[in-house]
Amino acid sequence: MAEQTAPPQNPCDPAVRDAGPHRPDSAVVRDALGVGIAVGLSGFAFGVTSAGSGLTLLQTCALSLLVFTGASQFALVGALAAGGNPYTAAAGAFFLGIRNAFYGLRLSQLLALPRALRPLAAQWVIDETTAVTLPQPTRRAARIGFTVTGLTLYVLWNLTTLIGALGAEALGDTDAWGLDAASPAVFLALLAPMLKSTTERVTAGVAVLLVLGLLPVLPAGAPVLVSALAAPVVLFLKGRGRRTPDATTTGKTTPGEGR
Repeated sequence: MAEQTAPPQNPCDPAVRDAGPHRPDSAVVRDALGVGIAVGLSGFAFGVTSAGSGLTLLQTCALSLLVFTGASQFALVGALAAGGNPYTAAAGAFFLGIRNAFYGLRLSQLLALPRALRPLAAQWVIDETTAVTLPQPTRRAARIGFTVTGLTLYVLWNLTTLIGALGAEALGDTDAWGLDAASPAVFLALLAPMLKSTTERVTAGVAVLLVLGLLPVLPAGAPVLVSALAAPVVLFLKGRGRRTPDATTTGKTTPGEGR
């Protein structure tokens, strides 16, 4: 009798996910708090930068409360501070924030939250919560990691934004402190380990080169929009490389090779 092989398991199947290796809740909470506190404190840098860019206290706090995605917030206030068109600045922030929608598609399968909670959870779908949630071995651990990271980061980010905006005047020239680089640096530190394939690394490198090369010639905020072209360009070139005919596909043989 022929031996039967079990069908491959789908890692997104709830039964498979929950049957994974157990991880203590305390370990998940510790990791989530570490990320939430470390990144949440950089909200101070955003508060200072935003106030230094000319936004009011109310506008600064509203951005953190409602937008709540550091890269987009810094992109917006940075473009405005550089004299960029408000619509261009908003468009750059919007396109940076689109990545969170793709995070949501993946996290929705892992968390499987009740329908009533999904609109609330969507506000916390950002780089940091995704980075903590995805590696968790079980659905319970994923939910704990997402919740603790999101709650800690949301509270601290908004609190430190308020403190930073109130203290901006006391700091004087905010550009001299270089605080606007704090949140992007944290973002890059979280992003770098996620670039595992060559295609992902090349795409990130091309995007960086586009931004750096276009900064002197395009209005503030526009280089971020153009850098989004890195992904389709790299994928197009990769596809062309796969379609390149070789000796096997063309039927050509080398000398001495049997037919």
